[in-house]
Amino acid sequence: MSRDHVPTLEEFVDGVDKRNPGQPEFIQAVKEVAASVLDYIKDHPKYHEHQILERMAEPDRVVSFRVCWQDDQGNVRVNRGYRVQNNNAIGPYKGGIRFHPSVNQGILKFLAFEQTFKNALTGLPMGGGKGGSNFNPKGKSDAEIMRFCQAFMTELYRHVGEDTDVPAGDIGVGGREIGYMFGQFKRITNRYVGVLTGKGMEYGGSPIRTEATGYGAVYFLQDMLKHVGKSPEGHVAIVSGSGNVAQHAVEKLLQLGAKPVTLSDSDGFIYDKNGIDEEKLAFVKELKNKRRGRIEEYARKFGAEFHGDAARPWRVPGTLAVPCATQNEITADDAKMMLDNGIIAVSEGANMPTELEAVHRFQQARILFAPGKAANAGGVGVSGLEMSQNSARITWKEDELQRLLRDIMQGIHDRCVKYGGETGGKDKYVDYVKGANVAGFVKVADAMIAQGVV
Repeated sequence: MSRDHVPTLEEFVDGVDKRNPGQPEFIQAVKEVAASVLDYIKDHPKYHEHQILERMAEPDRVVSFRVCWQDDQGNVRVNRGYRVQNNNAIGPYKGGIRFHPSVNQGILKFLAFEQTFKNALTGLPMGGGKGGSNFNPKGKSDAEIMRFCQAFMTELYRHVGEDTDVPAGDIGVGGREIGYMFGQFKRITNRYVGVLTGKGMEYGGSPIRTEATGYGAVYFLQDMLKHVGKSPEGHVAIVSGSGNVAQHAVEKLLQLGAKPVTLSDSDGFIYDKNGIDEEKLAFVKELKNKRRGRIEEYARKFGAEFHGDAARPWRVPGTLAVPCATQNEITADDAKMMLDNGIIAVSEGANMPTELEAVHRFQQARILFAPGKAANAGGVGVSGLEMSQNSARITWKEDELQRLLRDIMQGIHDRCVKYGGETGGKDKYVDYVKGANVAGFVKVADAMIAQGVV
């Protein structure tokens, strides 16, 4: 590509596609960012001269390794592990570890690419990375989980460190798994450092880390509504997922006066017309966090509707939506149905849960739509604060961390508004997708230019 010619979106994406065959999620993530950023680059040619977007779309490195472990019957099992270190221009690589059968290199490259922008939006000094394995923790005993985590860290420890790459949890990786991996890192290296975040409070964890992603997504929703003179109070909210993020999104929605009516898992979703209150949410936390049961049990206990066959909740009428499950769970048809049902705001609690065509439908309808790189950055924001606490060998009080989380989300919202092309019309419309992409890009890009061709 000529130094003087800024590529079109099609030219740029075609080049990325040719270099990354068979990785549709990664191509989707790059295309979504490029669609916002290329026009900005045309107006600021220094970024094209330094090939910044091309460099961002090529990870610094991708590490792939074999993970061998034994199950409870003594059988030798083999999985594949990865760590994608995408960009460290503004700080050590930072991003979760995912254990799920769907994990492959393309999905982790998409997540690491997204993480680069998300971390930049927080204002904290963190680069972007992601890792994981195609290991399925469902149905495994604690002993099997421990042996797998130890085997995984036996290879991963070579590539991570408190000033190099600091992983956290993600789908399939919670406090239990973080604990086992931290213990193995400590055993191998004989070092007690903040190499992982999401740790237990007993050994260097941070207050409110568990709540941060779900709370942050709802805080961002609150800020978007406030920007147009509204609030969550009195609105019906559709929430997907039933894990940590969804649970705390529901918790914060209740605190702000909204009425959440759905939750889901891989079997299907529940629809509680009466609303999920604090007592029902406590049942979900016990069901999912301790018994690791299925969401259908909620329907049997409280007389709610259950829709099986892996159905998703987007057909349910509501005005607010907080998708907290996984990527591409809202299709273009879902988006049309949601708009027909009166949805006014969507805040992504998961990573890229909305297909690109569905995003375009939301944008064309000019509803409030917050992409995950902005809306679900609360989790990594508090992870960054955990890193600071570990470095200083201190633990901040919960009240202070709640204030800092709220400030982080407000700051992200303000950056999105700054770059989101507010029209100044009566509706104060902001393109939060464009705002998040350009704001994250500028921060990382300026650091890359300052550091030379590396």
